[in-house]
Amino acid sequence: MGVRGLQGFVGSTCPHICTVVNFQELAEHHRDRHPGCTPTIVVDAMCCLRYWYTPESWICGGQWREYFSALRDFVKAFTSVGIKLIFFFDGMVEQGKRDEWVKRRLKNNREISRIFHYIKSKREQPGRNMFFIPSGLAIFTRFALKTLGQETLCSLQEADYEVASYGLQHNCLGILGEDTDYLIYDTCPYFSISELCLESLETIMLCREKLCESLGLRVADLPLLACLLGNDIIPEGMFESFRYKCLSSYTSMKENFGKRGNIILAVSDHIAKVLHLHQGEKKIEEMLPLGSNKALFYKGVASYLLPGQKSPWFLQKPKGVITEKQVLSMSSNPESKQEVPMCTDPESKQEVPVWTDTESKQEVPMCTDPEFKQEVFIYTHPEIKQKRPAGTDPEFNLEVPMHTHTEIKQEETMAMEPEIKQVSMVSDSEILEVARIHHVCAESYLVYNIMSSREIECSNTLEDELDQALPSQAFIYRPIRQRVYSLLLGGWKDGASTGPVVKEWFVYPGNPLKHPDLVRPLQMTVPGGTPSLEVLWLSQEPAAQAQRLDTLLACFNLSSSREELQAVENPLKALCCLLIYLFVQVDTLCLEDLHAFIAQALCLQGKSTSQLMNLQLDYINSRAVQLGSLFVRGLTTLALVNSACGFPWTTSEFMPWNVFDGKLFHQKYLQSEKGYAIEALLEQNRSWLTKFNNLKAVVCKACLKENRRIVGRTHWNSHYTGRWGRQGSSCHRMGSTHGHSGQGQPWRDQGPGNRQYEHDQWRRY
Repeated sequence: MGVRGLQGFVGSTCPHICTVVNFQELAEHHRDRHPGCTPTIVVDAMCCLRYWYTPESWICGGQWREYFSALRDFVKAFTSVGIKLIFFFDGMVEQGKRDEWVKRRLKNNREISRIFHYIKSKREQPGRNMFFIPSGLAIFTRFALKTLGQETLCSLQEADYEVASYGLQHNCLGILGEDTDYLIYDTCPYFSISELCLESLETIMLCREKLCESLGLRVADLPLLACLLGNDIIPEGMFESFRYKCLSSYTSMKENFGKRGNIILAVSDHIAKVLHLHQGEKKIEEMLPLGSNKALFYKGVASYLLPGQKSPWFLQKPKGVITEKQVLSMSSNPESKQEVPMCTDPESKQEVPVWTDTESKQEVPMCTDPEFKQEVFIYTHPEIKQKRPAGTDPEFNLEVPMHTHTEIKQEETMAMEPEIKQVSMVSDSEILEVARIHHVCAESYLVYNIMSSREIECSNTLEDELDQALPSQAFIYRPIRQRVYSLLLGGWKDGASTGPVVKEWFVYPGNPLKHPDLVRPLQMTVPGGTPSLEVLWLSQEPAAQAQRLDTLLACFNLSSSREELQAVENPLKALCCLLIYLFVQVDTLCLEDLHAFIAQALCLQGKSTSQLMNLQLDYINSRAVQLGSLFVRGLTTLALVNSACGFPWTTSEFMPWNVFDGKLFHQKYLQSEKGYAIEALLEQNRSWLTKFNNLKAVVCKACLKENRRIVGRTHWNSHYTGRWGRQGSSCHRMGSTHGHSGQGQPWRDQGPGNRQYEHDQWRRY
């Protein structure tokens, strides 16, 4: 979100700050100034998602083939002119920004309510002005970019700091994003993704030096200005009275600048004419009404200081505030805050972070990319003689070097499917480091967050809060997450009064997000016993891969269907796994739904991107919209489980562009609802009929093992009155819950906040 009011101020009040630039010309000038250095742009991927998603349809669950094609075109446009791209994704939400995260999620809830109201009244997709990015877009964009051979990293904090730091330390061409914080950081140039024309490679560069010139400030004053105006750390109301005092004494009001513009000018004028007079003589808290907010204010200013930078507004480093070192929570203890020590890079003369093993006290330098000298926060125990942990998905075949023993040269690299020696006696801290490696390299999903802080979040999903027939995805997939918690955190037995608790900030209808849900692990049964993380992640024994698969199936409670699932070809194996789980958990899913899911997956194999793009729908059905998003959230859950289990499946098996297309599913859903024959659903392709029947048989047989018989919608209509599927706890086959009595929807109003979920309360038995 950046600095309050600054985006509008720059766009309307100070247009001279914005300059049209051409990336190809900038790259040529960069090569002239730095011979032998590849022009590199650091991309804040989270800022770019809505601009990358160009498919016309967004309501049905995502047009993933079209989206993948759009990403490929984006990458090609830059690489064709010799520009290298480095993509950063947010890895976690910082505690200081949780309130802002919640505020945005609640705002999204209101937008989603309006979307469903529009769908049910108009039976069509709303216009782009109501656009809402498809579920899972961020996580699958990571995998898509890695598939396209791009360097993709996941941050250990919110990404903007790491983006700005990387751009500065590696002399990058600039930062591509949409966040006014990049005007505040003293780093490389900032370019707007929203103004980018991909055909010409032209966009707008926002110049912080020109901004300072307009405001009468120095670049070093910008962090102070940002905090006084309000940002993601400093609430807007904290300095509201101070800003109005500045405005009342400001004598150069501009009528055409508006109230917000004049406030920015007035605060800047106060900094330049009043605060500068006493700078170096008085502490900042003596010049500003900080009061009890002093610590938060210092934290806000310090959050903009990159490695090696100091603020002229700090006479001395305030107690308890780190101004030159970034604080990261690296310990597995969620309460601890471990400081990352700094060392000096002999080439750049800049301070760079290193990771200190808390047991050995040995400082280990971070992984360095041979070309860009990129620090990627990687550590392995000196006794572990491998460059990558076992089970790493080999699909991307990217080289990501890591430091190991001091005798191993830094420039040595290894592909992502390494030869791993069996390691014995691996400590918990070393296992955590393996998780961190996968996290930073954007290979895993949520695993490191669970292990390091025991806190995860999931943003909004297109779910209709007024439709009680379908449970929220947050509850449907919670039992899977609980089993993953048991696997990752260990030492937990069902029924124990104490044990690890994971804080879940999951958005679902009725959750005010005032507190996280406190969720306990759920013990699972793996044939032969649950293997250790050392075995799952590091072992190269022949039996290890089978153990990884057994553990994955156990997380879905599908161990009894292992043989049937193994017989299914890729990429339909993951599809079957997910469908079995969904139909066992949710009673309101019917045979027509199953037909639609299977038919779209088979037909997708024979469709080109252009065919999918030109697909037209008769109308939009709100239930089908929910089912599409529910399925995609299941694919993200598969990404979590696959990561936790040591990658028994390659990621291509559950990437949405291989198994799901929103419009195609919607078409099959509407056809199935109308009673189309299977042959018609399969577009008269008789070669798919056998596959269809085999997949249907696998799902139905597995469901029958759990006493779940999948019936058609006519069966529901003949047995139940009123809205089909709304039959109290039978709708969601997860047993007893804490739902409010008399409501008949145990998955709604599940007691958001700090209620502890000790058992698998949503399990059907």
